[in-house]
Amino acid sequence: MPDIALSAVDRIMRKAGAERVSEDGVEALRDILETIALEISREAVALAKHAGRKTVNAEDIKLVSRRLLTLTKLGI
Repeated sequence: MPDIALSAVDRIMRKAGAERVSEDGVEALRDILETIALEISREAVALAKHAGRKTVNAEDIKLVSRRLLTLTKLGI
């Protein structure tokens, strides 16, 4: 079962300027966002563990996010 509410994704798309959004469009974006969030979370947990911490902090999330965005921009 998905963790992100469709209504939240719909609001994001409307903030981006969409006047109308199909249900399958919202579902597709939700699935992609959940996949990305899961990957970022897994890598952030690994960073925290490597640093000897049990707590994932904002810096872990930001670090992983920047790294993944850089790799994406490079086409890797």
